[in-house]
Amino acid sequence: MTGPLVDPADVPEWLRPLVERTADLDPGHFGWPRANPPASARPAAVLVLFGEGESGPDVLLLRRADGLNSHPGQVAFPGGSVDSTDGGPVDAAVREAVEEVGLRPDGVRPVATLPELHVPHSGFRVSPVLAHWVRPSPVAPVDPGETAAVARVPIAWLTDPANRLRVELAGRHPSPAFLVPGMLVWGFTGGLLSGLLDLAGWARRWNRADVRELDEAWRAAEEADDIGFGRTGAV
Repeated sequence: MTGPLVDPADVPEWLRPLVERTADLDPGHFGWPRANPPASARPAAVLVLFGEGESGPDVLLLRRADGLNSHPGQVAFPGGSVDSTDGGPVDAAVREAVEEVGLRPDGVRPVATLPELHVPHSGFRVSPVLAHWVRPSPVAPVDPGETAAVARVPIAWLTDPANRLRVELAGRHPSPAFLVPGMLVWGFTGGLLSGLLDLAGWARRWNRADVRELDEAWRAAEEADDIGFGRTGAV
């Protein structure tokens, strides 16, 4: 069962359209092959946590440690495998966020779930859980061996056309990406985030013809001006 978990009228006005539009959402909205995962794929969940800071609405992202065997250095939403002790994707997403960035779960209100999305190269079927950060708490990498940095990234930064591009890997179709100071958001996270911005009606027209190789895109992210949004950990 996917869609709103709360009455959309009970969330902030800026978040309401996104929650409303998760009802009867076509899984294909986020693109193939991310939709319709095979039953053999392992269940996982990510927490897409929206808050509101000094720069307006924002979303919580983390950068994985460079020494990890799986997806080193990549930017992601908090999340991981759904354990047998979890009550489902919502419980798993919140638990993983507590373990990774130390947030207080009593300040997090899950508001909607999205259809499972398939990540073929890692064999996961991921359930995105959208949540409202009702009472934000301090966050930081809990284990620097797993998480290098944590950032609250303003939605206005992500929708700025100057910070959007597509990344091209050999043999793959170019995918949406975002330049965040010290963080390149691409791959599964970039595709999901791009789809959410479109779904909510927040996206602005951007240059889809700006396609760069991964190394070049990373350099651009590292050179991006730091606008001072909340970020902890080394980048």
